[in-house]
Amino acid sequence: MPTASDHATLRLQAPAPGWSIEADVVVVGSGVAGLTAALRCAAAGRRTVVVTKARLDDGSTRWAQGGIAAALGEGDTPEQHLTDTLVAGAGLCDENAVRTLVTEGPDAVRRLIATGARFDTTPGGDEIALTREGGHHRRRIAHAGGDATGAEISRALVDAVRAQGLRTIENALVLDLLTDAEGRTAGVTLHVMGEGQHDGVGAVRAPAVVLATGGMGQVFSATTNPAVSTGDGVALALRAGAEVSDLEFVQFHPTVLYLGPDAEGQQPLISEAVRGEGAHLVDADVIRFMTGQHELAELAPRDIVAKAIMRRAHERGTEHMYLDARHFGARMWEERFPTILAACRAHGIDPVTEPIPVAPAAHYASGGVRTDLYGRTTVPGLYACGEVACTGVHGANRLASNSLLEGLVFAERIADDITSAPARRPGPAVEPAAAPVPLLAPEARTAIQRIMTAGAGVLRSAASLTEAATALARLQRDAAEAATTAAQTAAPEATPTDRPKPAEPGVEAWEVTNLLLVARVLVAGAMRREETRGCHWREDHADRDDAHWQRHFLVTHRPPHTLHTRTTDTAAFPATTAAPAPETEPTQ
Repeated sequence: MPTASDHATLRLQAPAPGWSIEADVVVVGSGVAGLTAALRCAAAGRRTVVVTKARLDDGSTRWAQGGIAAALGEGDTPEQHLTDTLVAGAGLCDENAVRTLVTEGPDAVRRLIATGARFDTTPGGDEIALTREGGHHRRRIAHAGGDATGAEISRALVDAVRAQGLRTIENALVLDLLTDAEGRTAGVTLHVMGEGQHDGVGAVRAPAVVLATGGMGQVFSATTNPAVSTGDGVALALRAGAEVSDLEFVQFHPTVLYLGPDAEGQQPLISEAVRGEGAHLVDADVIRFMTGQHELAELAPRDIVAKAIMRRAHERGTEHMYLDARHFGARMWEERFPTILAACRAHGIDPVTEPIPVAPAAHYASGGVRTDLYGRTTVPGLYACGEVACTGVHGANRLASNSLLEGLVFAERIADDITSAPARRPGPAVEPAAAPVPLLAPEARTAIQRIMTAGAGVLRSAASLTEAATALARLQRDAAEAATTAAQTAAPEATPTDRPKPAEPGVEAWEVTNLLLVARVLVAGAMRREETRGCHWREDHADRDDAHWQRHFLVTHRPPHTLHTRTTDTAAFPATTAAPAPETEPTQ
């Protein structure tokens, strides 16, 4: 059985590193997953460097509104939390991973509180206030600042990082993984944007790399994700030869503020907690349409609510529905949901006096870089946690507020795995034999987003996915041809050509090239999965098919631009200690 070290690696076209620093661990990302892993590694005496694409307090975690789920309340148990998670995951959760999450989750939250995170408490008391969200049969969502849970968790962790004096590199886009002659991790290359101690392309040399880069929502036109969520970690892992899984399962949050048919980029989220507190989904005639659709009505799992909104919108010939919480009154809005209230009012909508127009938008990637229960990928020394990872916890559809908990629990496990072994120096990095990945021009970003929204959005079919795959392949081919032409015309005997010039290395070109790669994997998985399951909705295969598809697709990327897919035998993931050869024909 070949190992990850036998797989050829790829790298983006980029200048050679002009500077280098050494560490024991480099953590890429500054959300709950990244900072938790960094703090625990540093506390164990490991030289730890945190690399983040924006400012240290700008990680994806700060955008989380609803809260963090854990069995903390009276009468609740990890077993009940497990059951709700498995139901939401629609038969594709790895039960061992879920059991790890729910049993270790409560203590992990308590350690987060000990770090300094302050959660809302019950009126007049000191017990943590708990609410409900979609798919939960118990009140088990701890929140902070009403609807600013992520911001409070981020604040506490950033304060702890600064108090410990951890070395950080901000405004840095990670480019590629460095590996040694045996295929083991040797660090990362990165590009620092702007002034600071380092500038331009450099390297952090380390034998352990933790990817905590967040999501890839920017692959779609409308998303709740910030502009930095361009799938960089998944793309890096693919180029390094790691396996990724389940990218077809993109959760579209059902209640995102609808800003019109031409709205693009990050859209304001209307937290599920609003429905948890009693808001109703209604159509233009103020008729509730979730009653009778599911036993939990508006608190059904997100895929069910998103589909119901889309169906009702199509029936009514519109593109959105409404969330009605006028009965909350001004005081409850101001105290419980101040962030959402301000966002709505900024767009001319007052939830106190009128229903909120809502529609689904890309929100969360349930799939990602495949890991085991200690965050280990199929590349030795490379770890992943948080949204960039696929631990098996979420299956085909993430249960509300499990994401912060997953980042917390598995980051702790990664740190424990790293620090349980003796510290070592990274081996000398080797250059990949394959030519650099050709870059796309920055303007291709909008094209990718529109292709994906039209062909692989909430509603999918063989026809729409084929059209998307064809359009994405054309973008890949054009970039490769431009790179080839450039190489030919660079020869001394070459004559000038009018063919398109290749994109120049730079942040925007690197980001859009990452987006294209993750888009291709997502579409390939969605085409292959001929069923409707969780948040993957095929109009031409409307039923769930456990006999054929209650399993995962494991995808690797091979030079020059080929995707190889193999399929698991069950919903459980195999070990990550070795990456078997593909059992299926390549997907171009």
